[in-house]
Amino acid sequence: MASAGTEANCLFCRIVLGEVPSQRVATTEATYAFRDINPAAPVHVLVVPRAHIADAAAIEPEHAGVVAELFTTARHVAVTEGIGASGYRLVFNVGDDAQNSVGHLHLHVLGGRRLEWPPG
Repeated sequence: MASAGTEANCLFCRIVLGEVPSQRVATTEATYAFRDINPAAPVHVLVVPRAHIADAAAIEPEHAGVVAELFTTARHVAVTEGIGASGYRLVFNVGDDAQNSVGHLHLHVLGGRRLEWPPG
């Protein structure tokens, strides 16, 4: 059941609400971080806002606080996962060509090995 700020048919909203199981990594008042079910690196954690925002293209000035909290949660994840010092990648995907598969803003935290550039 959706609550204020969530969408009933959104997978990540349902994860945040605990309706769909996830492997929680970190949580704050405005964010929730969990392990990606199809990891692209040894550490692959998604950080999402608790309130539904469609994607990075939908960010507005009033989202400044939650966007800052996404980044501070991502930094916390990197440190607690042991990749803070060695390096990590933060990625937002927007739209079909970027292979964004869930329409809820999410920040990928990737690391645990040397990452190729450009990504392959």
